[in-house]
Amino acid sequence: MKKILILGTGCPKCKQLYENTEAAIKASGVEASIEKVEKITDIIGYGVMTTPALVVDDKIVSAGKTLSPEQIIFLIQ
Repeated sequence: MKKILILGTGCPKCKQLYENTEAAIKASGVEASIEKVEKITDIIGYGVMTTPALVVDDKIVSAGKTLSPEQIIFLIQ
């Protein structure tokens, strides 16, 4: 099972990335857990300076962009 984190303080782009990630998981059939990380100190702990960011299995795969579900599917497979 993949562990997916959405790093962001709750801005509209962060919320959109979360929704797109949920859609990507459903569409791809990949088994994954998804979690929001909203505390700025936790986000900085990942070394991310621009949000939203997408972390898959403890690896930052995107930062500063709102990816489409199709882009996310590519990254989580």
